[in-house]
Amino acid sequence: LDIPLGQAEVFKFANDNSFVQIRENIRQRDVFIIQPTCYPVNDNLMELLIMIDAFKRASAGRITAVVPYYGYGRTDKKDQPRVPITARLVADLLTAAGADRLLTVDLHAGQIQGFFNIPVDELTTLPLMGQHFADKELQDLVVVAVDIGISKKARDMAERLGAPLAIIEKRRTGNNDKNETMNVIGDVEGKIALTFDDEIDTGGTIVNAAKALSEQGVKEVYACVTHPVLSRNAAELMANSEFKEVVVTDTIPMSAEKRNGKFTVLSVAPLLGEAIYRIHKGQSVGDLFK
Repeated sequence: LDIPLGQAEVFKFANDNSFVQIRENIRQRDVFIIQPTCYPVNDNLMELLIMIDAFKRASAGRITAVVPYYGYGRTDKKDQPRVPITARLVADLLTAAGADRLLTVDLHAGQIQGFFNIPVDELTTLPLMGQHFADKELQDLVVVAVDIGISKKARDMAERLGAPLAIIEKRRTGNNDKNETMNVIGDVEGKIALTFDDEIDTGGTIVNAAKALSEQGVKEVYACVTHPVLSRNAAELMANSEFKEVVVTDTIPMSAEKRNGKFTVLSVAPLLGEAIYRIHKGQSVGDLFK
């Protein structure tokens, strides 16, 4: 965008309370606050809410929350008795704080857009990821959705690459991120597999998927994931996995110790920059993907 970053002071007091002060006049300005709600999730979310409130009270003309990674996105429905829908709660908090619009990337579930009463622009990294793998010119490629929920987006990736689609059937056991890979649906034997998901959390799902594919006779396995959450020892797990390359984006900052020879990080900065420009100018964001 070739513009300077806005000036703000953000810190915590000794009592762990967050404090924000805007260091320049933003009266009636079009403000974009960029903050992924990744680890530490609650600190980053609270900081974002406080910043939105500060801008609102400083008479900003419009406030767009740019949240490349939407934390709590996986808690998007009541799948057990007496559990919250935290993705909806976060939407209410952002709206109540004063956000006029949300700009985000690859939500875990599309229905999260409907949790908001303000406009939501969801960008996708499919073209970025697709181009990366198209440039490799991999032969006998098959795109593999690591669970049924991501199969629609995986199908779109398969169409971009002119490859068939396979699906991993899995069954999650409990709330502790343990799951069991059940079955590979589709013909993968003798092919190069590209596993597709929206995020890597503990790494258990996608690593188990790679093992299941190897058992089915694939030649190589690649991973294509938007959000590198990488909780616990996920980076080490990925380093020791069957994957030849793990392609992620920088919607979540990756520390140096989590990077290893298998990770390739693609930047979403040009995508977000173009979307911000179009929102500011009142142009179509959807035309970005035509």
